[in-house]
Amino acid sequence: MDKSPEVNQKTGLLSQPKAVWAVAFACVISFMGIGLVDPILPAIAAQLHASPSEVSLLFTSYLLVTGFMMFFSGAISSRIGAKWTLLLGLIFIIVFAGLGGSSGSIAQLVGYRGGWGLGNALFISTALAVIVGVSVGGSANAIILYEAALGLGISVGPLLGGELGSMSWRAPFFGVSVLMFIALCAISLMLPKIPKPAKRVGVFDAMKALKYKGLLTMAVSAFLYNFGFFILLAYSPFVLDLDEHGLGYVFFGWGLLLAITSVFTAPALHKALGTVRSLVVLFIAFAAILMIMGIWTEHMVLIITCIVVAGAVLGMVNTIMTTAVMGSAPVERSIASSAYSSVRFIGGAIAPWIAGMLSEHFTAHTPYLVGGVVVLAGMLVLLTGRKHLAGIKAGH
Repeated sequence: MDKSPEVNQKTGLLSQPKAVWAVAFACVISFMGIGLVDPILPAIAAQLHASPSEVSLLFTSYLLVTGFMMFFSGAISSRIGAKWTLLLGLIFIIVFAGLGGSSGSIAQLVGYRGGWGLGNALFISTALAVIVGVSVGGSANAIILYEAALGLGISVGPLLGGELGSMSWRAPFFGVSVLMFIALCAISLMLPKIPKPAKRVGVFDAMKALKYKGLLTMAVSAFLYNFGFFILLAYSPFVLDLDEHGLGYVFFGWGLLLAITSVFTAPALHKALGTVRSLVVLFIAFAAILMIMGIWTEHMVLIITCIVVAGAVLGMVNTIMTTAVMGSAPVERSIASSAYSSVRFIGGAIAPWIAGMLSEHFTAHTPYLVGGVVVLAGMLVLLTGRKHLAGIKAGH
């Protein structure tokens, strides 16, 4: 069992049914939503007369709703079916992204981003389970495809946001609605009806799964890691003195490296060092990058370089953690994924607002330095709980 995914990974990674590609395409568009607003944050702040901490709530509302709803997405999917859950999530995103583009105040926009997060929760957690279920080549292949879609979406999101945002900060929101409508049509036509599971997932099964120490260790470390992730993503646009195009290109480079390493480098590192050691090395590297950004915040070339290099580190972390989570608890993969993703996104949700408050009350350096310390805390959680992760094998 441990060897077959590796064999198939070489021969079948790209030989997937068209249903897998339809869901993966929709994943790319969905993950665009994370970085899409990055290049337009300063423009939104200026035109809606909002402070950096207020504008950062666009990330907070989106990620907080996504995180909490992911606890229950498995229960919803088991009742209405995976395909209908995907379609319902896409409909929410289409509607609320469009409404976001019509907002007249920062409060309205923050609220609509929360609705967008609701659709995102239904879609993202179900998409991983669907890709695992209908792909060929084993779960390792499916996770690599999913993380590649994540990386591609995160990289293209800022680029699209920068290009459309140069016309108007509203344009990226309308653009997502159009792209998600295309994804809705693709999944409707290409994804066959997936039978409902014989046993319904309990409403609180994902929360209960956190009682397993291995899954809890992974979730808490991901919570702390994601804090640093979104410090970098949501705060950096306010540090860089760049227009929408410039910010779009910087974060495109960041996301492109994230996508490349998540597919090509992460499996090799995971196989060479194992779960805990590879993650410890990567957490230290990410914390060091944040610390460097915190010390030399005024040096724009250095900050841009650190952002792009961080993408390479984050791509590997994402893939290794997602792969490890699938074997961290004796529960169904979809339940483990929902529990882990919920805690992970909630960690990301609080970071942008805290970063804005730290920069307003202290200095521009403070958010990065705090982010680095929090990532190191995530590393300590991994080391403390490593005995509960001993059974997880690379390439599981």
